[in-house]
Amino acid sequence: MIRLFVALRPPAPIRDALADIQDGVAEARWQDDEQLHMTLRFVGEVERPQAEDLADAMQRLRCPATEARLQGVGAFGGRGRAGALWAGVTPREPIAALHRKVDQLCVQVGLEPERRAFTPHVTVARLPRGAGVDGPEVAAWRARHSAFATEPFLLDRVILYRSHLGRAGASYEPVVETPLG
Repeated sequence: MIRLFVALRPPAPIRDALADIQDGVAEARWQDDEQLHMTLRFVGEVERPQAEDLADAMQRLRCPATEARLQGVGAFGGRGRAGALWAGVTPREPIAALHRKVDQLCVQVGLEPERRAFTPHVTVARLPRGAGVDGPEVAAWRARHSAFATEPFLLDRVILYRSHLGRAGASYEPVVETPLG
């Protein structure tokens, strides 16, 4: 089985700004530079033929490049589930439109449509189960970085990644890069 996801990768100066807010939450597993991306569609584990079909379909993706910026921070998770700390992406609609197009390609190759609500974001840290996204450290992190914002940047390619899970966390291998615009 091959574990896949489709994402956008912010440029190096934006990833550097994300590295600057990775502090102050003891239980957080901060994402390294390789892991900083905006997931458009988590695919999960698929057989090789379906992975190849998706790679072919991704090359047919047509969508304009879009300008975005990171603005604000937040946390997902809670109630005993693993959580995440994230930076928000704005404007939301162009990224959401791209998410819908990627989801349509996934459905065309036989995957189930995405059922979860889409929130454009970049995960900056993962939290273990029970870490408490509403705990005092996370609240302090959110307050300290509430004004976080970057300069606008261009998102000009979509990447189909293969994810390799290991003891040190996930590593990502680009499979197909599709230019936008």
